[in-house]
Amino acid sequence: MPHLRPRTGVSVDVASTVHRLPLSRAKVREIVTAVMQAEGVRDALVSVAFVGVATITRLNRDYLGRVGPTDVIAFGLERAGRSTPVIGDIYICANIAERNSRRLRIPVKRELARLVVHGTLHVLGLDHPEDDPRDTSPMWKKQERILASID
Repeated sequence: MPHLRPRTGVSVDVASTVHRLPLSRAKVREIVTAVMQAEGVRDALVSVAFVGVATITRLNRDYLGRVGPTDVIAFGLERAGRSTPVIGDIYICANIAERNSRRLRIPVKRELARLVVHGTLHVLGLDHPEDDPRDTSPMWKKQERILASID
């Protein structure tokens, strides 16, 4: 019997409890794949869920011990080694993304793309400070470079 090599690649599942998103599921998959490629990851299973304020608030409280809603929360399983796939879940609140986009005066589609990149980097284990200098952190700079490359 021939030796069958396990299938590798980046697999991205996208779900939404939000009715209309300005970012297509195909674009979300493309963004996650681009981040994985930029970080040298060839094998990954990632789910991206767009959720409402109540859901993101509950996740923020239950898993991070924080009060109130946030824009993105990501969970990544620790890899047993470089040969094992990256596995993670990303939750994005479209309502908070829309609020952010108005404050930043950018299209909501761009803010949602930024949050997909941001969440994917968290799944990969990258982190940033929780205070104001977060937008000057190495993770933030990497996020913005990747975002610029996929526009």
